[in-house]
Amino acid sequence: MREQKLLKILKETFGYTSFRFEQHKIINSVLDGNDTLAIMPTGGGKSLCYQIPALYLDGITIVISPLISLMQDQVMNLKEVGVKAVFLNSALSHHESRKTKEKIKQGKVKLVYVSPEGILTPTMIEFFKDVEISLIAIDEAHCVSQWGHEFRKDYTRLGELKDSFPEVPVIALTATADAKTRSDISDQLRLKSPALFISSFDRPNIKYIIQDRNDELKQLDGFIKSHHPEDTGIVYCLSRDKVERVAASLKKMGYPAVPYHAGLSQEVRTKNQERFNADDRIIVVATIAFGMGIDRPDVRFVAHLDLPKSIESYYQETGRAGRDGLPSTAWMIYGLQDVVKLSQMLATTDADENYKKIARHKLDSMLALCEAASCRRQFLLQYFGEAGKSTCNYCDTCLSPPVMWDATVDAQKIMSAIYRTKQIYGAGHVIDVLRGSRSAKVLERKHDELSVFGIGKDQPKEHWDIILRQLMNLNYVSIKDWEYRGLHLNQKSLEILTGKQKLQLRKQKLAPAKADKKENSRTREIKHDRHDLFEALRNLRNTIAKEKKLPSYIVFNDKSLHDMCHLLPRDEDEFLMVHGVGQSKFESYGDAFLEVIGEYLSSQ
Repeated sequence: MREQKLLKILKETFGYTSFRFEQHKIINSVLDGNDTLAIMPTGGGKSLCYQIPALYLDGITIVISPLISLMQDQVMNLKEVGVKAVFLNSALSHHESRKTKEKIKQGKVKLVYVSPEGILTPTMIEFFKDVEISLIAIDEAHCVSQWGHEFRKDYTRLGELKDSFPEVPVIALTATADAKTRSDISDQLRLKSPALFISSFDRPNIKYIIQDRNDELKQLDGFIKSHHPEDTGIVYCLSRDKVERVAASLKKMGYPAVPYHAGLSQEVRTKNQERFNADDRIIVVATIAFGMGIDRPDVRFVAHLDLPKSIESYYQETGRAGRDGLPSTAWMIYGLQDVVKLSQMLATTDADENYKKIARHKLDSMLALCEAASCRRQFLLQYFGEAGKSTCNYCDTCLSPPVMWDATVDAQKIMSAIYRTKQIYGAGHVIDVLRGSRSAKVLERKHDELSVFGIGKDQPKEHWDIILRQLMNLNYVSIKDWEYRGLHLNQKSLEILTGKQKLQLRKQKLAPAKADKKENSRTREIKHDRHDLFEALRNLRNTIAKEKKLPSYIVFNDKSLHDMCHLLPRDEDEFLMVHGVGQSKFESYGDAFLEVIGEYLSSQ
């Protein structure tokens, strides 16, 4: 009898003829009254695991969801298939909220979507105590765990619901959770001997491509034109300002692109969300919050212009592509600055050491995926504890296997330069010494007199950037001083430096000579065009230096000023990407330099 009714709901309400993955077992676990933890891939049909029980059971199902946009999307979709669903959140007026609660009390609703903040208020708890509740579903449950990739403290209190509704079964659902995260979710939510269901993490329709960053907008344009010229996609960036700049650039290139981030007005976000839901072809450039739990099935690509903090984040975000099972692409570019910035953010956080250790492990795993010479898909599956084939023939490393080379000698050169410069300088200065640059800082420190000076002048800067990035990713080189981003050696370094171990690295493709010349030409033009800005920054630097009685290069060297002219940072996140800028320097000088850059931009 149960099975017939479930299949009827599945077919008549949602239009499906059969269950996918572990859906059937999960639904029966819930209907048996068990607390349940379900791990299913994005696009695997997690929502049905509580929506079908909600329709089968008497009473209402409370769905706890992290985003207003997600609630609205889910309710809209449910109403389209004839399911009586509502949401209670801050987007409703007092009048609308009162009317919605009246519907719930009258039994005219089957699913109620609320935020974790909303459900835990005393008034909301008291309201729901007067309503027959059949099930509590906690979506995006990784947010419960501090080991999850989108941790939210309000989620950690959801275990208190067991005090108010002790007899109501709870189902927690997420797409990504390793063993430690799963255990933490169960503990935080106080699940009673939960039934655990883990579906395959494989998304065979997604093609994975990871590349070195050199000119991100040009690379993004090339990727879209060659892979998805007429398709819908999501482009993820870390900062709000970068979101807007990339969206504006894509529009100039002729793409139908819109920005989305929390700093935009509610009106703009709603408009852009609606365009994403409605337009046949749209590219949304967004911070990572966008798209959590989206139902649009035909997103053909997800592009990352910044490195995610963990494989969980990467998997969750890339999983927003190809939910319909058709071929889609997950494309990402990354560089040395990503490694430095994310490592710095982790090292300077106020979190306890245990958290930092776990987070560092997650970041290391993400970096290892980027540097992997083996199948990307196999690497992802193994990370989540699932066996996979050695090759998938549908990722960049399988379709175009990387060439490995003996990088021992070049690694020794970098390590020697780090050692000879006393292990206190950042990547830029170490590479300047290697390449024989006679910059003011090199000459001031008399590093042109070192035996390592110029031993790497036969290779371009990009060559040394790539090797140093790989050495850092593989933990052969570390960062000791986060204010100045000083590089230092460790025990693993000695194995290479002393020749006890050979080092094989992936051969990276540098831009062809002609392209390099064009790029250099463009860089010179940019510097020439922004000569006024450079002079204004230099005057500010010199004034500060005089006031503080410091050499001007201690404030910022010329390379930093040129980098400011090139990057035109508009906020703290972007300013911290400037060569030679650490948190301390930003706090000391950032606002003043950002003001000058802002005045320059306003005058253009």
